Amino acid sequence: YDGTLFNDDWDDDTWDGVWEGKVTRDATGWTAELRIPYSQLRFVRKNEYVWGINFRRDIARKNEFDYIAYTPRDGRGFVSRFPDLVGIERIEPPRRLEIMPYATTRAAFTPHTFGNPFNDGSKFDPGFGADAKIGLGSNLTLNATVNPDFGQVEVDPAVVNLSDRETFFNEKRPFFVEGSSIFEFGFGGQSNFWGFNWSGPSFFYSRRVGRSLGLPGAPDKGYVDGPDGAHILGAVKLTGKVAGSWNVGGLTAVTARERATLQDSLGVRWGREMEPLATYGVYRAQKEFDKGRQGLGFMTTFAGRAFDDPTLRDVRNSNSTTLGADGWIFLDTAKTWVTTAWFAASRIAGSPARITAVQRNSVHYFQRPDAPSVGVDTSATSLNGMAARFTLAKQRGNIFVNSAFGVISPGFDVNDLGFLSRTGYINMHLGGGRTWSKPGKLFRYAETGGALFRNYDWDGNINWSGGFNFGYVQFHNYYWVNWNVAYNPWTVDNRRTRGGPLLLLPPGYQFGIDLGSDSRKSLTLNTGAFTYFRSSSDVEWSVYLNAQYRPAPNVLVSVGPNLYKQTQPYQYITAILDSSGAAVNTFNTHYIFGGLNQTELSAAIRLNWTYSPTLSLQLYAQPLISAARYDYFHELAQPRSAQFTR
Repeated sequence: YDGTLFNDDWDDDTWDGVWEGKVTRDATGWTAELRIPYSQLRFVRKNEYVWGINFRRDIARKNEFDYIAYTPRDGRGFVSRFPDLVGIERIEPPRRLEIMPYATTRAAFTPHTFGNPFNDGSKFDPGFGADAKIGLGSNLTLNATVNPDFGQVEVDPAVVNLSDRETFFNEKRPFFVEGSSIFEFGFGGQSNFWGFNWSGPSFFYSRRVGRSLGLPGAPDKGYVDGPDGAHILGAVKLTGKVAGSWNVGGLTAVTARERATLQDSLGVRWGREMEPLATYGVYRAQKEFDKGRQGLGFMTTFAGRAFDDPTLRDVRNSNSTTLGADGWIFLDTAKTWVTTAWFAASRIAGSPARITAVQRNSVHYFQRPDAPSVGVDTSATSLNGMAARFTLAKQRGNIFVNSAFGVISPGFDVNDLGFLSRTGYINMHLGGGRTWSKPGKLFRYAETGGALFRNYDWDGNINWSGGFNFGYVQFHNYYWVNWNVAYNPWTVDNRRTRGGPLLLLPPGYQFGIDLGSDSRKSLTLNTGAFTYFRSSSDVEWSVYLNAQYRPAPNVLVSVGPNLYKQTQPYQYITAILDSSGAAVNTFNTHYIFGGLNQTELSAAIRLNWTYSPTLSLQLYAQPLISAARYDYFHELAQPRSAQFTR
C-alpha cells in the first residue's frame, strides 16, 4: 500500500511510487526497512531539510493501531500533527525520468448474428504505447501518454438502470487515477461533508475522455462496425507546486475522430463519422495560508470539438467551459469550527437543435408545463448557469455539527467533462450528533447523530424534506452495529413524469441496519437490511451478506450476495400527446405509468492470493440476475396529485 495525504487527514491511494521494502524476524522481534528514492519525492534544494514524519503499527490480534503522532477519535487533523524529522543535509533533488512501454491485447467473444458481416463472434484488438513521467525542476511532474490503451483494470459492476439518471462508474484507468486528488473541487478544509438529496456536481469526471460511443441515426435494420470508445491520441498531466505554495494541476487530452462502417438490409455500405476530433482540458490551482487555516482555489475545464459530419452538431456540444472558485476558513485557533464555500459558472454552446435537446434532457427538463421558471428556447445556441454551496461544521470534540446550503441553477451543465444528474434546486440541511470515544461498560465506541433537510425547486415547490437519524456502536468483542432511520413527509416530485407536471408523493419511511463481526478473526461476517416504504404497493427492500475467509495469511476469499426487491406504482412508461381534449387536466398529454415489480440477485466473489511480496493473483466475478414485470398500467389524472386512472 502506498499513497499521498491531502486536506490534512484524507488519503489518496492512487499514487504509484517506485520503492522497496524488506522485513525480517529474529530473536529481537520484527523489523521493516523501506527504501524510498528521492526521485519519488518533490522538494526544493536547501542546505538543511525539515520534513514531517509519522509511523503506524497495526497489531491485528488486538485490533490496535499505534502512531507516533496520534489523532484522538473525537479530534481531527493528521498531517498537521506530524513531528519534525531533522538532520537531513547534503542531498539534492535528483533528475526524475520514468518511461514505461507496454503492449496489450483484448479479446471479445459475443453471440454471432446471422448475416452480420462485421461480427463472426470473436474480436481481437492488439495495441501498444508508452507512459512517461518527467520531473520539471524540483516541484513539477509531467505525466504523458502516447497511443494509450486505457483498458479497464477491473470491470464495471453490472447494473439494471430503470431511472432517468446516468449511472456513475468509478475511474479505473491508471493515467487518470494517479494523483487525481489535485482535481478535487469544493472539499478543502472540512473533513466530513454531509449531503441529503444533494446531487452535487463533479467538475472533472475523467471517464468523459475516451467515453463509450453510440451512433445516432443508425439504420434499424442493418449492421454497424465501429469502435466501442473514442481513441485517446495522447494526454499530458502536470502536477506540483509553483510560486512557493500554490498546488497546481493541469490535464489536456485529445481524442481521435472516429468513423463507423454501416450496411443496410440491402447490403449497401457507407461510412459515417461517429465522434468528432475533441480536445479536453482541466486546470486547477489551490493555496493554503497560515498553516492550513485558510485556503483558496480555482478550477476551470474546457471541451471543444471539430466536426466533419454536420449532423453530429445536433447531438454533441460544440464547446463547453466551466469556471469555479473554492475555499475554507477555520474560525478558531484549535480548528474546531470550519466554514467552506465554492461558486462555479458554466457555459455550453452548440447548434439550436443540440441546445434544445440539452434543455429537454433528464438533467434539466425545461419542458415541464407547470414550471414557470424555465422554458425551452428552440433558437438558443448556448446555455449558461451557476452553482454554489456553503457549509459550516464543528469537527472536534464529542459534539459535532454539520450544516450546508447549496443551489444549482436550471441552466448549469458540466456534463461535457464532469458529472451532474439534475439541476434547478435549492438544498439545505442542519445536523449534528455526539460521540463516546472512551470505552464504557457496554461498548468500546459509539456515536449517534441526525439532521433535518429540505429541497426546493426553482419555483419554490418542496421536492424533498424530512428528518434522519443514524448511529454506530462497537462492542468490547469488536462486533459492531449501525443503523439509520428517516421520515419524509408529503412532497411533490418534478422528475417522475420526466418533463411533465408535478406528482404528489405520500410520506415515506426508511430503516436500515448493518451488523459485523470481529475483523481480527479468519472468518468475518457482515450482514444488513434496508427498506423504504410508503404503502403496501410502494416499497423497496434489500438484504446482503458479506463473508471473508482467510484459510492462510496470504489468501483471502470473499463472497457477498445481495437480494433487492421493489414494488412501486410510479415507474414512468411514456407520454402520449392528445389534442382531443381528453387529457386537458394534464396539459393535453397522457402520462402513462406502470406498477413495477422488480427483483435482483447479485453477488461479488473475489479471491486474492499473495504468492510473494512482488507477485499476487486476483480473481473476481460479479453475477447479476434481474427480473421485472409490470402488474398494471395507469395514467396520471391530476397534476400535483397522486391520483391515477386505469
